[in-house]
Amino acid sequence: MPAHKPTSAAEHSALGREPRGIQSIEVGGQLLIALAHLGRPLALKDLAREAGMAPAKAHPYLVSFIKLGLVEQETQSGRYSLGPLAMQLGLISLQQYDPVRLATPFIEELAQKLEHTVAIAVWGNHGPTVVRVAEPPSPVHISMRHGTVMNLLGTASGRLFAAYFPQDEVLTVLRRDALGQGMPPPTQLDPDFMHSLDKVRQDGVACATNSVIEGISALAAPVFDQTGRLVLALTAIGPSANFDQSLQGPIAGTLKDKGLSLSRQLGWRAHEFSAPGCPAGLAHLEVNS
Repeated sequence: MPAHKPTSAAEHSALGREPRGIQSIEVGGQLLIALAHLGRPLALKDLAREAGMAPAKAHPYLVSFIKLGLVEQETQSGRYSLGPLAMQLGLISLQQYDPVRLATPFIEELAQKLEHTVAIAVWGNHGPTVVRVAEPPSPVHISMRHGTVMNLLGTASGRLFAAYFPQDEVLTVLRRDALGQGMPPPTQLDPDFMHSLDKVRQDGVACATNSVIEGISALAAPVFDQTGRLVLALTAIGPSANFDQSLQGPIAGTLKDKGLSLSRQLGWRAHEFSAPGCPAGLAHLEVNS
């Protein structure tokens, strides 16, 4: 007698019925969805309300999620947030994104050539997030951790994403950061900040000097996909004393060249996009290469 073949999800669909899942997982998953959607720690009653269930029903799920590392609870406030396993799963998902796989082999080469730390950052749930790091051969380098979220105002990667992402997405992250620091959330983007983002688009590269950590500077260049969307930042970071921050210098030039090369591989073409989506600095390279 031939072995029984399990019915696939597609076959179930063809038969007019959905594969049966585990209802308790789907119910408890609403709590994780609420935490991911709101992006900030929540009290039990608030989290339960967002997930559409009573606090008494939500609590046992949260206890199990904490044991798994999907959720963590703040000791003093008792509020719940996504835990280390959720962060790890998110990073793995980001790392499996095709542009990251394409760019990863090149950052080791860039770190060797530039003699500075080189990182890949992508847009995550909380803003620009480091997913790959390559360290230089020199004994002096800047240590970067996977999962680090880059500040939009003070870092090269952050400014790069702020320059090319929709203003409402940028403002949402800035508001969330302000609330997390107990500060009034901004209602609009600061005009001076907007002017600095215009310059980033014009130059095709973002720079940060001693803005987050004294003595540390960085340059970041964009990588675009076939739709003209910024998919990752190539960022070089090093001690300000021996880091060439010039927008016409070898570090900026090398990052822009590699960003252009990777963008081309992803289907990006400068002539297909117009301002503000078109990075003028890269468009200039495209015409002259």
